[in-house]
Amino acid sequence: MSEVLIEQIVVYGVLFLLCIIMVFIYLKKKKVNSVVVEKKVVIAKEEGLFEPVSLHPFIDLNMCIGSGACISDCPEKDILGIVNGKATVINTTHCVGHGACFHACPVEAISLRIGTEKRGVDLPHINQNFETNMKGIYIAGELGGMGLIKNSTEQGKQAIDSIVKSKKTAKENVIDVIIVGAGPAGIAASLNAKKHGLSAITLEQDTLGGTVYTFPRAKVVMTAPMELPFYGKVKLHTTSKDELLSLWTKIIEEQQLDIRENTKVEQVIPKENGTFKVITKQGDEYMCSNVLLAIGRRGSPRKLNVTGEDTEKVAYRLIEPERILDKNIVVVGGGDSAIETALLLKDTNNVTLSYRKDQFARLKPKNKINIVNAIEDKTIKVIFNSNLTAINKKNVVVKFSDTDAEIEIENDLVYIFAGGELPTAFLQKSGVEISKRFGHIMKKHKK
Repeated sequence: MSEVLIEQIVVYGVLFLLCIIMVFIYLKKKKVNSVVVEKKVVIAKEEGLFEPVSLHPFIDLNMCIGSGACISDCPEKDILGIVNGKATVINTTHCVGHGACFHACPVEAISLRIGTEKRGVDLPHINQNFETNMKGIYIAGELGGMGLIKNSTEQGKQAIDSIVKSKKTAKENVIDVIIVGAGPAGIAASLNAKKHGLSAITLEQDTLGGTVYTFPRAKVVMTAPMELPFYGKVKLHTTSKDELLSLWTKIIEEQQLDIRENTKVEQVIPKENGTFKVITKQGDEYMCSNVLLAIGRRGSPRKLNVTGEDTEKVAYRLIEPERILDKNIVVVGGGDSAIETALLLKDTNNVTLSYRKDQFARLKPKNKINIVNAIEDKTIKVIFNSNLTAINKKNVVVKFSDTDAEIEIENDLVYIFAGGELPTAFLQKSGVEISKRFGHIMKKHKK
């Protein structure tokens, strides 16, 4: 055997050994990561974070190749992971419905769904053109199950496109479309309506921006690039609430859109000639050919129905916390909104948090860490197993559910975060059908 041959055998042998070592290290690392993710899934199930509460990814394991692209593109942490070469959901409760995973998957193994096989979600009936069972009434954004700024914006535009394609004959003294809600979907729809030459009025029960307006001033909102009529592509990956609202305000003023704030729509009445009468809480009436509902799923805040809840000291959202100083504050609730409010107010106020259960569940990891720290350093007093039973001028009454004992707490302000009520009655009065959907596919790849 020649020296050259021996040398080649040695070289190739070393290379082969190196390859074996690299593959071993890769498989070992993959196994370790898989075990870590499996443990996270177990913890998520124990803490009630595994089951989704809104829009979430559904993975077809027969198609998944375990590339990890969905994990890399997900803007949140520990929503997705890899177990034994296949993607899995972990803390699905925290999924914000961004949809980045849907676009990132190289083999189109991910669809976006709402509800699960066991847990249904009430959704209005909408076709692919965003039109409900009531011809002429359209729904876009969160109410239809698709949240987030970019998603809502796209749906708002597409709903208007569908209205244009419906080619309804314009009628004298009848507005082409009334848009209900001035959040991301409503603003985008208003712009697109002007672009298509439609007469439109937008009615907002609160203030411009919808849910975004209720964020604390310093809170950062994240959105993927979106396209707005008359403006072009908006590239905002991370931005503050003020920056986003300033951008919308600028565009609205430049385009002179007719957006009427603090105007709550009470009824949408279908008429025999195919038009609709829209009646507001103030008693104003509008006749229109089409209605686009771009409101949130929560509709109105859920109330506790206790004495004193109708006083000025009670609020259901926190605006400009930096202006609230040296107050005795009671925050009611145990979800992320209640926790975030208490945390934002604790440094400059005396904050008590009342929660009806014996422990917090389904909190975002950061909120969970921060509230535990606040309890330990006594900057927030938390009263578990408690219910607010009365709100008086200078105090509130809290009752313990496990002992029926009551205590009075000195108080200046009350913030209630008991969730919201789906505007079911409002939709049904308008003729829109609602049904409970289990694992309903909101977005899937075309085969």
